[in-house]
Amino acid sequence: MTENIPAKESFANRVTRLIEGANWNSWMPATLMGRSGLIILVPLILVQIISTFIFYDNHWETLSRRLAQGLAGDISHIRVYLRDNPAPEDFAWIQSTVRQTMQLDIDYEQRASLPATETINAKGPFPDVLTRELWRELKRPFTIDFDRSDREIEINMQLPGGVLHVLAPRKRLFSSTTYVFVLWMVGSSMLLFGVAALFLNVQVRAVRRLARAADSFGKGRDVPNFKPEGAREVRQAALAFTAMRNRIQRQIDQRTEMLAGVSHDLRTPLTRLRLQIEMLDGAAPEDISDIKEDIDEMERMLNGYLAFARGEGDEAPEPTNLEELLNDIHRRFQHSEATVSLELQDVSGEITTKPIAIRRCLANLIGNATRYGSLVEISARRSGAHIEINVDDNGPGIADDHRESVFKAFYRVDASRNPETGGVGLGLTIARDIARSLGGDVVLGDSAIGGLRATVRIPV
Repeated sequence: MTENIPAKESFANRVTRLIEGANWNSWMPATLMGRSGLIILVPLILVQIISTFIFYDNHWETLSRRLAQGLAGDISHIRVYLRDNPAPEDFAWIQSTVRQTMQLDIDYEQRASLPATETINAKGPFPDVLTRELWRELKRPFTIDFDRSDREIEINMQLPGGVLHVLAPRKRLFSSTTYVFVLWMVGSSMLLFGVAALFLNVQVRAVRRLARAADSFGKGRDVPNFKPEGAREVRQAALAFTAMRNRIQRQIDQRTEMLAGVSHDLRTPLTRLRLQIEMLDGAAPEDISDIKEDIDEMERMLNGYLAFARGEGDEAPEPTNLEELLNDIHRRFQHSEATVSLELQDVSGEITTKPIAIRRCLANLIGNATRYGSLVEISARRSGAHIEINVDDNGPGIADDHRESVFKAFYRVDASRNPETGGVGLGLTIARDIARSLGGDVVLGDSAIGGLRATVRIPV
């Protein structure tokens, strides 16, 4: 029996698994503009690093060695001139010639000697290169002082008859092409990144316009003059959004028109029934009362169905003073059997919304609270980009396993359909439907005063 030995995972598979398992979102920019810019910036930085490495590793090293070789060769020629300890007048001629042809200042100190220890007073690549080339050319003790001044370096070399002092300009070891290369590389990269950022901004702007249009439509606001623009994929998404918006709007219009006809067709026979009942002769009063109650129940159910299907209607968003709206709703429920209080925190000012729709939403929630509780507390406060309105009551509440189901159309916790214990099961459905059409939501929770809390979140 052979043992199954797992195949060794390839390097490519391991790299792929690590890349897929990494949490890139933890360090990637959050915006599309940031991520697109990073796609351009990272290769630019890598090119800069690679180019700089190649430059310093090859060109810079070669250039430094050749400049050092040239300076070391000039000093070697000076050493040849001073081999026989020339007379002062001859040294003056040598000194003048060296200054004119080699751009070096020299001085010769006879019968002097350098310290036994070789010293190089500097740090960096140039001292090492110059030291190596001087030793290769001279094979004699010497010292180098790079810190003598900002313009010159001092080289002291031991000769048989004394010490030669050489002052060399720093430009003999440095080349301006280095800085030109660095400036050109950085400048061109910044220019390219700037041009790329401009093009990216144009493309991202189209995505932002699409996002704003979708957000406005989700909040029930009109999106006028929305024109697809940008790259082909972005235009395709914009066209798909426009088609979706038109389909949804067409369905809403068809539903409203259909229910307007249903309302007319059903209300007319109910009205005739009422008239016929009033004109009946000889019928027992209790029978007529029962028939009237049935007709009232039918009208109440019909009104609930129409209110649910009608939704927010054709109301257009407008600047609304939410504080005044809430105070008006509070005054409306002051005459109910329950005690209703109102507390407002930082909700002053106007927001663009549908006031009639919000009024219907809150009226349904507060009406439910006053039906089941004797104490109702309404509170509103600003929470980031939303207005949060809480309706608390001290009634029996709703069990956790029913809190999501009560938002379904025609669902009632009391399955008996008794009008004394509730409506037709559309109040919370209408409230959530309105809130979501405005870009918000309605959720249920536990109230601090012992009953149910209904929380409405409306975007500002």
